[in-house]
Amino acid sequence: MGGTLAIDLGSSTTVVAYQAPGAAAQLLALPPYSNSEPVVVPTLLWLSEPAPSRPLIGRQVLEAGLADGDGPELHRDFKRQIGAAPAVGSAAMEPAPGTGLPLSPEQAGALLLRQLWAALPADLEPQRLVLTAPIDSYLRYRQWLQEVCSQLAVPELALVDEPTAAAIGAGLPAGSTVLVVDLGGGTIDLSLVALEGGEGRPAPMAQLLRFAGRELGASRQVLRCARVIGKAGLALGGRDLDRWIAAELCPGAPLEGALLQAAESLKCQLSSQEEALALWSPPGPGQPPQPLRLSRSALNNLLRQRGLLAQLDGLLEEVLAAARREGLALQQITAVLPVGGSSRIPLIRQWLSERCSGVPLRDERPVEAVALGALALTPGVQVRDVLRHGVSLRCWDQRSSRHHWQPLFVAGQPWPSERPLELVLACSNPDQSSLELVLGEPDNEQRSEVVFEGGVPVLRQRPAGQGRVRAWSHQPPPVALDTPGQPGEDCLRLAFQVNGQGQLVLEATDLRSGRTAPARVLGAVR
Repeated sequence: MGGTLAIDLGSSTTVVAYQAPGAAAQLLALPPYSNSEPVVVPTLLWLSEPAPSRPLIGRQVLEAGLADGDGPELHRDFKRQIGAAPAVGSAAMEPAPGTGLPLSPEQAGALLLRQLWAALPADLEPQRLVLTAPIDSYLRYRQWLQEVCSQLAVPELALVDEPTAAAIGAGLPAGSTVLVVDLGGGTIDLSLVALEGGEGRPAPMAQLLRFAGRELGASRQVLRCARVIGKAGLALGGRDLDRWIAAELCPGAPLEGALLQAAESLKCQLSSQEEALALWSPPGPGQPPQPLRLSRSALNNLLRQRGLLAQLDGLLEEVLAAARREGLALQQITAVLPVGGSSRIPLIRQWLSERCSGVPLRDERPVEAVALGALALTPGVQVRDVLRHGVSLRCWDQRSSRHHWQPLFVAGQPWPSERPLELVLACSNPDQSSLELVLGEPDNEQRSEVVFEGGVPVLRQRPAGQGRVRAWSHQPPPVALDTPGQPGEDCLRLAFQVNGQGQLVLEATDLRSGRTAPARVLGAVR
């Protein structure tokens, strides 16, 4: 079956989702690597040989009791190090004598992705693969992913940044400002991000890296990521909470293996019930299983005593301080989006509701939101081509009293359009009876510009849409208004899209009368 496969490589869990043409998206189980509830693959690798031909992956590592070892064979928490700039004075990891281990973070991540691809069901042949990347190391991470996926037999490859995917997966509109609270297995990360798109601007979409089997390394598609307004993090995660629980219930016992698994089970149970029970088999011969019990109120007290909420308060204040410097108040945030397994802890939800009072909490699918959003940001229909030329609309700016070119579609963007791009236009003259449409093509032949930095000329790449625009030789007729409009009065909503024949199509709605004129073709943009 063709379709789109999304892989969200996480620090503690990796989510694989699939969407067949015309069907709903679903999480994909990959036995024996994935858990059953939720359907995720623990981001774990265990290699016992220098040549990692048969590694243990995900659930296999957990079932073998190897998840809490400290030897070079275990690889975990490597995702956040991929593409990150090395710290000043840091030393590279050295292989353990005689093993060739540990792998570098990039090697471990590549091995995991390739093994997951090899584990896909035999009848599943995705037409496209979309991957997610952290926003703070997007460019370096993208380069690594292109290298990893160079040998995968998939015609189309796309990439999207994680905050945008999470927000879209939670159903938030383009142009939103979102506080993403990511509580993973090893880290807590708070990010306040402004999504691309909104009124009069193109909506976010996955960036194509490969199309029809050819690499798009020199693609002219504009790189559009969410803009980070503020970010704060802490190297504390769900596994640390498991250790707190284990130490509280079994003082003096080694915090490893079966005990930590029992503690994690208790924690997960308490996300949906008031009391939890798990069995722990102490190490040593002849030791009978011991029941471990924990209540939600006891867990809440433990987390408070350990200072979790105080740490969260500090992280949140750091992010909100950055927002205030940008002139953004808490009440102006569109939504709070908790992601990651630990975000389901009721005390965390209570803390978010209290500290972010008045801001909607979108917490329907915290584990799979990123992967589902990645699918939504990638065209769900067969992409036939990418635009070789862009198209812009000339608009009048009342403040500057001059025209400017508003990009509608850019070179490198896939077509046909997944959804229309809408613009609301106002009149600029008294008793105006129509609005003219002047369309142009950005000049992509000169995609760089010379700027002077400290008196030294520097050649800088110029984003599409900022260069010279050449007006079309044949312009479409003006759009008539039902009744004359006045300066500054919003009169028309224009919806543009590129159809399956590569034609720019317009549907115009008069905002005063509510009448929508029949769609018309304005010209070819391929």
